[in-house]
Amino acid sequence: MRVKDKSVIVTGSAGGIGEGIARRLADEGAQVIVNDIDAARGEKVAADIRSGGGRASFFAADVTKSAEVKALVDAAVQRHGRLDVMVNNAGWTHRNRPALEVSEEEFDRVYAINMKSIYLATVHAVPAFRANKGGVFINIASTAGIRPRPGLTWYNGSKGAVITTSKSLAAEFGPENIRVNCINPVFNPDTGLSAEFAGGPVDEQARAKFRASIPLGRFSTSLDVAKAALYLASDEAAIITGDCNEVDGARCV
Repeated sequence: MRVKDKSVIVTGSAGGIGEGIARRLADEGAQVIVNDIDAARGEKVAADIRSGGGRASFFAADVTKSAEVKALVDAAVQRHGRLDVMVNNAGWTHRNRPALEVSEEEFDRVYAINMKSIYLATVHAVPAFRANKGGVFINIASTAGIRPRPGLTWYNGSKGAVITTSKSLAAEFGPENIRVNCINPVFNPDTGLSAEFAGGPVDEQARAKFRASIPLGRFSTSLDVAKAALYLASDEAAIITGDCNEVDGARCV
């Protein structure tokens, strides 16, 4: 059990990549708080983890609201006695379209969910980590943050900001044994936002187009990302901080 008894929050984990991370860490012994704004789906994920022998509970919180993020962190400390790992997975994208066609409201939402959430997690989780004399942030970014495609400009920028901010936080909080790392997944056609990323239905033609840009010849799955998160959350990665782990099959274009 690689993360036995660690107290973990996974934001946006009522489905998709977040659910995969929550399940994998629970399988390896973690006490997991499943977080999402979708209470019905989040409660089901937590219940499924418990029915499989894992430890999980649900906490509803909007990661763009300071008071709610604080309450989420406080819940982990109250339920588990501490917080060891915070996985900032919650994310959103505007639909794939020219940059000038993205509304101001969509821009604000992209940066609130993808970037402000990192700020709020830092503000509220760092005191809990300091109480433990250490902790781990894992921020789910994207290959879009380092190899952007046209049509997702403002999303790409938000994920680039996550990557740079994570590296800066790693340097700032390293002396306090607080590690900060990123994971960059490649496009996954089976997530809830896939049609937004693709700019339309993800049919076989669209799948083939995206797959052709991945030298390994397949998309990343939630389990692929979860395995990377497991390593970064574990003590095996005790020296790893400021890293950007690309789970992308060497996506080249």
